[in-house]
Amino acid sequence: MRRVALLWALVAALAAPAAGLAAAPKASLPDVEDEVMCTSCNVALNIAESRQADRQRALIRSLIAQGLDKRQIKAALVTEYGEDVLALPDSDGFGLTAYAVPIGLVVVLAGALVLLLPSWRRRSPAGIGEGASATLSDEDARRLDEDLGRYA
Repeated sequence: MRRVALLWALVAALAAPAAGLAAAPKASLPDVEDEVMCTSCNVALNIAESRQADRQRALIRSLIAQGLDKRQIKAALVTEYGEDVLALPDSDGFGLTAYAVPIGLVVVLAGALVLLLPSWRRRSPAGIGEGASATLSDEDARRLDEDLGRYA
């Protein structure tokens, strides 16, 4: 019984550092690069081609080498370059409107389509579907047969 308890204590001690490492995944340059902007080009850092973009990439690499995670790296970039370095707007305050307005427009347009589509489907263009179709005269039927015969 004592050996079993000792074995469980050893397993728990070995698993604790692994759980701590799994909680904070290591950041990578491509993972951070697509979420920040080049401050001189005003494009995403992963497609920017300027000296400033190279300096920002070097800073990100050094922060990764220090063992910082993605959140900490982005915070360091904001400290160094300001809020404009972030590619995505904040999820609160005025930045929330960048997410809410497009979603709201899609919902409004979908609602309008749901309300208007049935009335558009009931309406038919003038002359279509009204009464029985006209019969062909003998002359028109003969011409139609000749035309079809040429293409057969």
